Amino acid sequence: MSTPITPGTPSRPGPSDELRGAKVVVTGAGGGIGAALARRFAAEGARVVVNDIDAGRVEAVAEEIGAIALPGDASAIAAEAREALGGTVDVYCANAGLASPGDAFAEEEVWAAAWDVNVMAHVRAVRTLLPEWLERGSGRFVSTVSAAGLLTMVGAAPYSVSKHGAYAFAEWLSLTYRHRGLKVHAICPQGVRTDMLTAAGSAGELVLAPTAIEAEDVAEALMDGIASDRFLILPHPEVARYYQARASDPGRWLAGMNRVQRTWEDG
Repeated sequence: MSTPITPGTPSRPGPSDELRGAKVVVTGAGGGIGAALARRFAAEGARVVVNDIDAGRVEAVAEEIGAIALPGDASAIAAEAREALGGTVDVYCANAGLASPGDAFAEEEVWAAAWDVNVMAHVRAVRTLLPEWLERGSGRFVSTVSAAGLLTMVGAAPYSVSKHGAYAFAEWLSLTYRHRGLKVHAICPQGVRTDMLTAAGSAGELVLAPTAIEAEDVAEALMDGIASDRFLILPHPEVARYYQARASDPGRWLAGMNRVQRTWEDG
């Protein structure tokens, strides 16, 4: 959520000037976080392409906000989205994600699907767009990672592991190309009231639902992050404390998470 502003305190500049007229792509935009991001970019004056595998839902979002609908698999749509925007993309939001529940014994097809959507779709988009971004000295890549990519998630090995990969790729992009004008943001919310939270089942009810926020709160957090040029965007502020605890004493943190695992199993 955005930081409250007290009367008489100058507000932090918003991203409107930078985003007005920008050409933006949002994948997984048929609902949830993706739709909220698309609505907010459009409200900031951007020209938006919305993508989702569900053609009906993404076309409804596009009609609502005056965007271009691009139905299909998010794994390889960057080139088509660039063409739809007239040959250039300023902001690419790799938001589409696959929940992929399962443990270490999940079928290899489940692991492969999670890796393809949650990591390789990001890699393919960057492979397509990065040469132009580097040539002109500007570009912005937004990765919807999830707190599972910073921490982990009980009962969802393919999802947690692939989201760690998405976060690692975003970090690598930032450290490698920041000085050449590429801006990268990794959004790491915990529970968000979307279909994906419902799909998380009992594990989601235990770990995520109690502090779940709205998708619009995630979009607001991204706008704040763009305005302040932050890489790591935490719509749930408490995730910063968890991340620090994990880094300072991994053994103790894992023991605590194991207690959560046992509670889930007993439930």
